[in-house]
Amino acid sequence: MKRVILLIATNLAIMLVLGIVTTLTGANRFFTTGGLDLGKLLLFAAIMGFGGAFMSLWMSKTIAKWSTGARVIEAPQNSTEFWLVETVRRFAEKSGLPMPEVAIYEGEPNAFATGASRSSSLVAVSTGLLQTMTREEAEAVIAHEVAHIANGDMVTLTLIQGVVNTFVFFLARVVGYLVDSFLRRGDSESSGPGIGYMVTVVVCDIVFGILASIVVMWFSRQREFRADAGAAQLMGTPQPMMNALRRLGGMEAGELPQNVATAGINGRPGWMALFSSHPPLEERIAALASRTR
Repeated sequence: MKRVILLIATNLAIMLVLGIVTTLTGANRFFTTGGLDLGKLLLFAAIMGFGGAFMSLWMSKTIAKWSTGARVIEAPQNSTEFWLVETVRRFAEKSGLPMPEVAIYEGEPNAFATGASRSSSLVAVSTGLLQTMTREEAEAVIAHEVAHIANGDMVTLTLIQGVVNTFVFFLARVVGYLVDSFLRRGDSESSGPGIGYMVTVVVCDIVFGILASIVVMWFSRQREFRADAGAAQLMGTPQPMMNALRRLGGMEAGELPQNVATAGINGRPGWMALFSSHPPLEERIAALASRTR
């Protein structure tokens, strides 16, 4: 329930801010007496598409802490926390990164990395993962998350999300305008968008949004292969990461909030794999195995 409330509140706050920005810039006035102003519509779409994506990225670390109940380790309270902090520190130094915040949270096996930049990042690991994996396997998972930060995956995926969001907003409203114009042909008295525009935009936002999700998730799956390769490099061998993935194959990964779900452990079978942010574990293991040949 807490996650749902946070998600709703965050989205409402983002939409409020973006609504104010588009009003102040005049980007929301893309309907004119002469028809559709494509320049203003593109500005509106870019503000909504990139603005929403980057605001979510900017708030990602804070929202992740709130929604998972993650506790940042300021001063290690036991040997496990000391080991966790030092492991992240070692991999960060090898990757040439500033020290990320390190957090631990109660839950089923999972881990994630998030943050707006390489210098403002967070690595969080669940108690379930620490309890069920060997130290070497857990190290490999941590190395994988640090590799995400080193690769700049959070910003890259945000840029991709911003681009596809912009196209969704733009194309949905162009199609809506064309459909509405067709339905109201010969009607010279009405002005502004009609019901045909509104219904079409809603439908197109949903359909184009689904197609956009497939594109974004494809890019997300490619970054997982890169992070696995980065973990193998940090560990000095692919074997620990392969062992960790095999271990994960026999576990039920813990659910993560939507804003960090692409950074954690997950996977969906069958055609739903198109909407998965992670490739099947078998493919990831095969990709790592090919590095040993």
